[in-house]
Amino acid sequence: MKAKFVYTGIRVKDLDESIKFYTEILSMKLTHRAKIKETKGEIAVLEDDDGKMLELNYYDKESPFYVDYEVGEALDHLAFKVDNLDKTIEELNKRGIKIELEIKSGDIRWIYIKDPNGIWIEIYE
Repeated sequence: MKAKFVYTGIRVKDLDESIKFYTEILSMKLTHRAKIKETKGEIAVLEDDDGKMLELNYYDKESPFYVDYEVGEALDHLAFKVDNLDKTIEELNKRGIKIELEIKSGDIRWIYIKDPNGIWIEIYE
C-alpha cells in the first residue's frame, strides 16, 4: 500500500475557541467543519497558505471517544491518503489489520486503524 502523509489531527477542549486561535493568531483558514455521527464529535479542518492542514477534533461527554483532557495527550490521529480506499481495505484485511472505524460523511469516506502503540491512523482517498 502506497500512502502519503497528509495532516495531523489534535484533540481540543473547545472547538470554537481553538478555531479562533488558529485563524486569528496563526492566520490559518477554516476550510471545513462538520459533526461526525459515528464518533458523536465535531471536526474543523484548517489550512495554511502552503496547503498544510491541521484537523481539530472535539468530542463531547456523550462520545465513546471522550476522555478528560490532559495537556500532552492531545494527539488525536495521523492521516494518510491512498489512491484506492477499497483496495487498501482489502490489503489491510489480508494482513490481519483491524479496521477500527469506517466513516461516511456526504461523498467522503475514511477508515481508522491503530498503529502498534494504539495511535489512531486515518486512511482516505
